[in-house]
Amino acid sequence: MNLPDLEQSIETFFAAGPDAIGNPDALAAFLELRDGLEAGTLRSASPDPTTPTGWRVNAWVKRGILLGFRLGSLEEMRGRSPGGASGASLSFVDKSTYPARRFTPEQGIRIVPGGSSVRSGAYLAKGVVMMPPAYVNTGAYVDEGTMIDSHALVGSCAQIGKRVHLSASAQIGGVLEPVNASPVIIEDDCLIGGNTGVYEGTIVRSRAVLAAGVILTRGTPVYDLPNNLILKATADMPLIIPSGAVVVPGSRNITKGPGKDLGLSVYTPIIVKYRDEKTDLSTALEDLLR
Repeated sequence: MNLPDLEQSIETFFAAGPDAIGNPDALAAFLELRDGLEAGTLRSASPDPTTPTGWRVNAWVKRGILLGFRLGSLEEMRGRSPGGASGASLSFVDKSTYPARRFTPEQGIRIVPGGSSVRSGAYLAKGVVMMPPAYVNTGAYVDEGTMIDSHALVGSCAQIGKRVHLSASAQIGGVLEPVNASPVIIEDDCLIGGNTGVYEGTIVRSRAVLAAGVILTRGTPVYDLPNNLILKATADMPLIIPSGAVVVPGSRNITKGPGKDLGLSVYTPIIVKYRDEKTDLSTALEDLLR
C-alpha cells in the first residue's frame, strides 16, 4: 500500500488496542512497516530543515513498532547467529514479530564473528561494520560507513549518521514511549568515545567529538567554554551539541549547602574547543579499518 494508506492502517490498528491481536490485516500492515524500516525507506525520525531541531519525529512509525510488540507472541527462536562463530546456534525467546536479522555479503555490511545481533526493524546501510559483541535494536537507523565497536548499543529508534564511530561500550539510548518524544540522533562524521552515554533525545550535530566517559541527558547542562554559553534542554527542545564541538567530561563545584561545606563537585560535560585539523588527524585510523 502507499505511504498515506500504511500510516492510516497503522494508526487504526494501534488505536484498536488488544482487538488488533490476531487480525491478519494488522499483521500485514506491521510487516510492511517493518520491511520499510529494514530497507531504510521508513524512519522513526527524518531530517527536516523546516523544524527547530532539523529533524521531524514520525510518531506513527513508532506506534507501528509498538503495534508489532502487541501483535507478536513469545516464541523460541533458533538459528545461526549473525556475527557468531561459524555454525554456532542461537537460541532465545522473543516476540515472534521481532526475530534477529540475517545478512548476506551482497548487502555490503560487515558483522564480525563474536555474538553481535541486529533486531528486525533496524536499518544498517552499506559499509557499516559491527565489532562483537554489539547490539542494534528495532527502529534504529545506521547510515553508511559507520563503525559500531565492541559492546556498543544502538537503542530503539536511534538515528546514526554517515561515517560515525561508536567506540567500545558507547551507549546510544532508545526511545519508543512517549511516542512523540525525539529519539537520540547522532549526525554525520561524529566520533563517540568509549564508555559514553547519549540518552533522552539528545542531538549530536555533525563532526562533533565526545571524549571517553561523556554522559549526555536532558538534565545535563553542557558548558561551552569557547562561546561562554551553557547549553541545556528545554520543555520544547532537546539538548543539542553543536557541530564540530569537542566535549570532555568535567566537574563543577557545588556552591551552596552541605555540598559546598564538604568541598564536593558534580559531573558536567564541557566543550573545550571546536574540531580542527589536529582533532581530525586523531580520527584518521577509521579509513585504515575499512
